[in-house]
Amino acid sequence: MSTLDANPGPLPEDVADLLRAVLEALRIPDPATFGDTDRFREVLDNRAMDVVVAIEGVLSDPTGWAIGWITPYLRQQLAKNPPTGYRAAREAEHDGGEVDQ
Repeated sequence: MSTLDANPGPLPEDVADLLRAVLEALRIPDPATFGDTDRFREVLDNRAMDVVVAIEGVLSDPTGWAIGWITPYLRQQLAKNPPTGYRAAREAEHDGGEVDQ
């Protein structure tokens, strides 16, 4: 059994909330076409950078207080870089390929 298979048990709510914010950052809609890939990657790269900064901030804080303000700050940064500007695959499927963004 690897450590990835181990169930750590219930997480403290502040940790679970940070993990939810990380998922919000990285789980964005796939691009609809190859032409949408560049913008998709740009959005994902920027959001991943925000996640790295947040996690580094939490891990470098010896007091444990940073997580209380870093999670809302991460969500604030994500709101500045929404996953838009490209056609998303699931939207293209629902709209017959015609997506306004």
